[in-house]
Amino acid sequence: MHEPGPPRFVHAGESVELAPRRPDPTADFSWRVRDRPAESEASVGDGAIVHFTPDEPGAYELELTAPDGTHRQTVRAFPDPRRETRFAVAASEFDLPDEEIASVSLTGPFNDYTLGRDRMTREGEEYVATFDLPPGDHEGICVANDDFEHSRTVDVSVPGPGRPRIHLDGRVEDGTLVVTARTEAAPDGSDPDAEFRLDDRDDLDESAVSVEGSRLRVPVADLPDRARIHAVAVAERHSVADTLLVESDDSDAGSATVSRPNDPPEWATHATVYQIFVRRFAGETVETTFEEIERRVPYLESLDVDCLWLTPVVESPTDHGYHVTDYFDTAGDLGTRAEFESLVARLRAADIRVVFDLVLNHTSRDHPAFQMHAAGVPEYADYYERVPADPDETDRDATDVDDVDWAGEGTPGYLFNWTRIPNLNYDSPSVRSWMLDVVEEWAPLVDGFRADVAWGVPHGFWKEVRERLKTEDPEFFLLDETVPRDPQFHENEFDAHYDTALYGALREIGRGDAPAETLFDALDATRREGFPESSLLLRYVENHDETRYLAECGESALRAAAAATFTLPGAPMIYYGQERGVEDQRGEMKWYDGDADLTAFHRRLSALRDQRSVLRTGAVERVEWTCEGRTDGDRPADDRSGDGRTGGPDDSTPDPTVAYARDDGDSRVVVVLNFGDDPHEVSVGEPVGTTDLLTGESVAAGDGVAVADAVVLESED
Repeated sequence: MHEPGPPRFVHAGESVELAPRRPDPTADFSWRVRDRPAESEASVGDGAIVHFTPDEPGAYELELTAPDGTHRQTVRAFPDPRRETRFAVAASEFDLPDEEIASVSLTGPFNDYTLGRDRMTREGEEYVATFDLPPGDHEGICVANDDFEHSRTVDVSVPGPGRPRIHLDGRVEDGTLVVTARTEAAPDGSDPDAEFRLDDRDDLDESAVSVEGSRLRVPVADLPDRARIHAVAVAERHSVADTLLVESDDSDAGSATVSRPNDPPEWATHATVYQIFVRRFAGETVETTFEEIERRVPYLESLDVDCLWLTPVVESPTDHGYHVTDYFDTAGDLGTRAEFESLVARLRAADIRVVFDLVLNHTSRDHPAFQMHAAGVPEYADYYERVPADPDETDRDATDVDDVDWAGEGTPGYLFNWTRIPNLNYDSPSVRSWMLDVVEEWAPLVDGFRADVAWGVPHGFWKEVRERLKTEDPEFFLLDETVPRDPQFHENEFDAHYDTALYGALREIGRGDAPAETLFDALDATRREGFPESSLLLRYVENHDETRYLAECGESALRAAAAATFTLPGAPMIYYGQERGVEDQRGEMKWYDGDADLTAFHRRLSALRDQRSVLRTGAVERVEWTCEGRTDGDRPADDRSGDGRTGGPDDSTPDPTVAYARDDGDSRVVVVLNFGDDPHEVSVGEPVGTTDLLTGESVAAGDGVAVADAVVLESED
């Protein structure tokens, strides 16, 4: 079926890509706007895949004519929350003489990190640019001469409320399906209303449905075999949509099964993830292969790992594997497909799931498809993005900048300065069909995908991928890479998301640039940004794209940061070597010369989290604490500035300690972290034991407890 998927929820002025499912590249497709708000003039283009931009708030009904019939697609547009926002950077901020700055580009998530697309203009001593952005914090990268060696980051904050949230529950009562929407206001936002939408693909007659406030009702007898019910919370802004799947029970005419297709699989909700940079895992003298990884599975078992994320294992000319040259075979230096399957089987025997790194935004420039595209072979003409030629932007295709003579009219699209990995063109039915083949090739062999550069691939494509995979295997796991994280990718797309907010906070704390209580701001950001209740966040301190935390912040801070990832909700991740003291971002795994004490510390964290369910499911509560004369609640007692800095011998030093409780109603523990280099005596503002649950040893000291890095204490309330 070529039906185009669920209703889409956007704001006016926001472009949404619409496409048939599994489009046949040889078939004819056409779109038209059947209905739109009275004042709207929005139209839709030609072709199978179109970009539609609603120009007024309201509901739009589009129609797709496909070889298998006519399909409907609803696009609901809400008022535009964006405001004109100014970015500015002083010319003196760049490490270049003023006369050598030919241009400054501004790039960020607001323009898909496309270098050279948006130029800043010179105003006096500054370079400035404006963008329409929604409320929240935004980061822009100002790049002189389109060279990231000469770049500066600018942070701006747009006032206004965050996004509300919604959660749907459904049950059958006396032959009637009752769907209840539980809405939650955004911080600084007003109470939202719930708006329901039926799925255009289902044969559920709207006349059978009644809505009263936050409840929707429909007689079970009027339900089709399958119905999908969507809803959003609406206030100053709209929420990420939630969905219920309702399936009629053929054996009982008065009953139906209700499920939540947007939720992550149960096994993943608290999984401990271990990521390896594949070709550095076996060590200094042994080449990493699937067989060598398999021989090291007992080590992963010793860490109580639930899930192994492997960097790409398909054919690539690079050691990191993200420049793909063959999507359908394993890399020759790592081993055969049979050897990969043997590794997966061994890991599953150890109750460790396998996550495959899926690279669908781009290929290597050496992929045959790009070579055919660049050489003008007609059937590959639309496989890659092309940037229109611009005589004023010769640096985009100059060989002295990119070291590549791309050939042809215009230059390939790429992100950042990734000139050797051109972007695939998802406006091409051939590309979508090709990438779906890739998904279907590997999904049966593994337990999940981590989607590289997920934000570079259209939402509609990910919605199709999720539905295909989850229909076959509801336990299949989907992790996105969106930097910065974006709650929109949780709307029937991904199960788990990088927690870039906590990552950034832990870095600032570890460097001594922010007080340890800043981690609460990172947790609050999840709600402010509108991540749904069912969102699963990957808690990490480093990965293959980041500087090692140990190298940047030191071992004491690393221990505290790692403890935070294991004692907060979500899925904690260890990046290979983090626990062995590896300091190089992609350095060789330290097997014989690793830090044994640091490894043992990570084992204790993983074991305690496994043993104490409160650390997985308990609510997080701030607790008061006193650190050697500093009293902390909302902030230190001596702090009058609100920045978490305290008085004392050095009143410019942020407090490196923080305390919080995890409470599930049956059990309560208190976690105390110290990111500083020196141990601190900390008193907690509630009765707690003095035995550290991590070590089993007493940490009693004076009127409190001694905290070198992290302690977990039993509450005595």
